[in-house]
Amino acid sequence: MTGRTFSVLEANRTLPLVRRIAEDIVAQYRRWQEKVREFEALTSQVAADVPDVRAERLQREVQELAGEIDGFLAELADLGVEFKDYERGLVDFPGERDGRPVYLCWQLGEPEVRFWHDLDAGFLGRQPLDGH
Repeated sequence: MTGRTFSVLEANRTLPLVRRIAEDIVAQYRRWQEKVREFEALTSQVAADVPDVRAERLQREVQELAGEIDGFLAELADLGVEFKDYERGLVDFPGERDGRPVYLCWQLGEPEVRFWHDLDAGFLGRQPLDGH
């Protein structure tokens, strides 16, 4: 867990920026997966000792996309939040509940932070915040 702790209000204030970054990560991750599959399919058909221009191009694209994703993850880390799931766009905000550390949990498609879970519980341990 990072040094920063968010209240629900602070997490929701940060959410517009977090949402945009999470959307970028999920979109780039899908593109990355497609390029990896394309690269693997292509390289399974060509001889290992013969350079293939298409394979080299795809490998560069895969590396560029991975670099972009790493950049987005660093942006979230700089904000003090943790990205947890590339499919769901799941983000945890370090928080506190009844004096103990927890994660305030949000995923793409949710209008605001409405859930929390214990540090070791993960997504399946999500519980609604009071009043939601």
